[in-house]
Amino acid sequence: MSPDESNADRWVPQACTLPAAERPLRVAEFDDLFAAALHDVRRLDPERLRLTLRGVPGLEAAARDLAARESECCSFFTFTIRRHGENVVMDVQVPSSQVGVLDGLAARAAAARPS
Repeated sequence: MSPDESNADRWVPQACTLPAAERPLRVAEFDDLFAAALHDVRRLDPERLRLTLRGVPGLEAAARDLAARESECCSFFTFTIRRHGENVVMDVQVPSSQVGVLDGLAARAAAARPS
């Protein structure tokens, strides 16, 4: 197993109802979004993360679609997406019992962010 795969396994919570075979694909979708458009990652508090995205046509629709699908399998996530000028801001909130999952998401975002 590669380091990326083991990191993905830690990021996906036990409570996730997405079939195991589809989980690596979902993680890859987040990685692709971050690699293409992530401008800033900011931890607002232990249970809230702010991702600022920019530069990709259709970005807001793609972010909303991904967040909606992720909320279906991991209902503890609360995604708030809004446009701020040319940027799309995605706030991600979890209950305190899922802070580890948010930590994993933040780490994946930071690792995938374009330099």
